[in-house]
Amino acid sequence: MIVRRFFEPLVAQTSYLIGCAECSEALIIDPNRDVKHYITAAEQEHLRITHVTETHIHADFVSGARELAHRTGATLHLSDEGDRDWKYQYIDPPATGDRSAAKNDANVPHVNGRLIRHGDRIELGNVRVDVVHTPGHTPEHLTFLITDGAAADQPIAAVTGDFIFVGDVGRPDLLERAANIKGTMDASARTLWHSLRDFARRDDWLQIWPGHGAGSACGKGISAIPHSTLGYERRFNWAFQVTDEDEFVTKVLAGQPEAPKYFATMKRVNKEGPALLGRFRTPARLNDHALLDLLDRKALIIDTRPATEYAAKFVPGTFNIPLNSTFVTWAGWLIPYTSDIYLIVDEATTARMTEVVRALALIGLDRVAGILGPTAIAHAADHGAALGTVAQVTANELAPRVAAHGVTVLDVRNAAEFAEGHIPSSLHIPLGHLSDRLKEVPNDKPVVVQCHSGARSQIGASLLKKYGRDDVVNLVGGLEAWEEQGLPLER
Repeated sequence: MIVRRFFEPLVAQTSYLIGCAECSEALIIDPNRDVKHYITAAEQEHLRITHVTETHIHADFVSGARELAHRTGATLHLSDEGDRDWKYQYIDPPATGDRSAAKNDANVPHVNGRLIRHGDRIELGNVRVDVVHTPGHTPEHLTFLITDGAAADQPIAAVTGDFIFVGDVGRPDLLERAANIKGTMDASARTLWHSLRDFARRDDWLQIWPGHGAGSACGKGISAIPHSTLGYERRFNWAFQVTDEDEFVTKVLAGQPEAPKYFATMKRVNKEGPALLGRFRTPARLNDHALLDLLDRKALIIDTRPATEYAAKFVPGTFNIPLNSTFVTWAGWLIPYTSDIYLIVDEATTARMTEVVRALALIGLDRVAGILGPTAIAHAADHGAALGTVAQVTANELAPRVAAHGVTVLDVRNAAEFAEGHIPSSLHIPLGHLSDRLKEVPNDKPVVVQCHSGARSQIGASLLKKYGRDDVVNLVGGLEAWEEQGLPLER
């Protein structure tokens, strides 16, 4: 048996290649949209990708399962578990009752398909992949037990998707909080409790190969350790230490990170069938003068330079999402799926343009219409544009202004962070909701934007600037700097 693990840091997501050297076949589990690296890995191992599957309908990235099956001619295996309202819509059982068919109409390219349920099996020579229904995170969720038949008659590992993580379990609230299916959180949490109890009866040696690592919003305490064993998780994972169902429900629903706005779109896209990309296209590299034309047209322009560079010099009408490890998250929160997107990219080389387009495509933001280099900013200034800056303030400078009620402190952290402690009299609007709640920000005082360390607040300040607020300041170092100076907190 051949195993390859793929980790995508932009969405903290893991995929797996399970291969049989004897039969030269491979199964890919939970591919993301960048399907080329699965194809390349299979070729390196002298394998053909003959099967593609996924653990569930994902909420945090666009699935690459359909794309990969279409590109390789592999059979696409998708869950037929769960309730009637939450099933894949681009693969249907035929009227004969045989659960093996793919929808094939003018708008949906043909993919060989099979709907799978608890107890089904995918075989690659002497490698067996057994299907276990593990609902709770979502109703249709599957776990795959992997057995190397050449060496053993029992599974060595479980690909658990968003069921069991290292140190945590999948959150059961996303159907309600992200997909707006009301009244499902409590029932899903109870279903997850029973799924965990059933699965915990398996052997200690069973390896746990999860679908996410630290940084994913699909759990609240996921470890950065890439894999574990069931015996270890039974001993150290909090979810296995709880012995009462009601207590588990309370704990698993408490403290979950706020589901990014784009999760609802991802659920719909992955349920209905992601569009086929073919490849990540490289958008046009626009000339410097195009920036002024775009501003005149009120186009959506995202400046992806580092926050410090944006704060020192930016073109009004743009806003800042730095191209770093959190870029995809904040792009999904703040960029509408209905608009063409123009990007200012530091060092706008072909490689850099491909990088940013790939990052956005992971969550289905495919409408990148053009990219500009940083020289466009200087060009705009040379042709009459008045460049803007984001003023910065230290904690010690801010404290007397807060005491005198001379500013509005806007805290853009999430609700759990705010509840743990905040600067006195702060206004709380999480960054992901700021664009929708701009009218709640008072205009009678300067606004100081604040987060934990100063990264999110820079984005928030740039949004306020974009929508016409001039008296905006960023708190350098955020609440960390405030606490380091021993300044008071409100709870």
